[in-house]
Amino acid sequence: MSRSASVNRVTKETDIQMCLNLDGDGASNISTGIGFFDHMLEGFAKHGFFNLDVAIKGDLKVDGHHTVEDAGIVLGNAIREAAGDKKGIKRYGYFILPMDDALALCAVDLCGRPYLQFDCNFPDAMCGELDTSLVKEFFYAVSYSAGMNIHIKMLSGDNSHHMIEAIFKAFAKALDDATSYDNRIQDVLSTKGSL
Repeated sequence: MSRSASVNRVTKETDIQMCLNLDGDGASNISTGIGFFDHMLEGFAKHGFFNLDVAIKGDLKVDGHHTVEDAGIVLGNAIREAAGDKKGIKRYGYFILPMDDALALCAVDLCGRPYLQFDCNFPDAMCGELDTSLVKEFFYAVSYSAGMNIHIKMLSGDNSHHMIEAIFKAFAKALDDATSYDNRIQDVLSTKGSL
């Protein structure tokens, strides 16, 4: 049985509908109103082998902040719900992903505790219609709503597009690893007996 979640969140700033399947094949249908952000979420789905549907109506007349941050909140909730009791999964995942000049490292721990370490400075303020400062806000929101550690480091890079895309793809690969099953793990991978 596939591990999936549907999460809806409506505020005065955003209306978000999201469906996530951790055991998918990389199919996606994304509409956030921010073209570059759509592209990043499509890459996340494709390279993590997640099925992801996202429809967002946000207050883009203000700016993209609420749309991107709230998308992170909803994605984190969907990850937490889809992962379920976490029995049998690896819990940890990491990936180092190259994209031309950019080399991104991402490591995650589905431990139930939120934490974000984000070591990346983008040379450009904008990528298309995405404010590059919102990349950190997105992953902060994911970490807190999913209850997971996320460590992101940009090891090298000078093109903001490549750097951000490498981050999203590295996160996808790390999360795919962390949510995959290992038949040696009979319960949860913790000496405490719970995650």
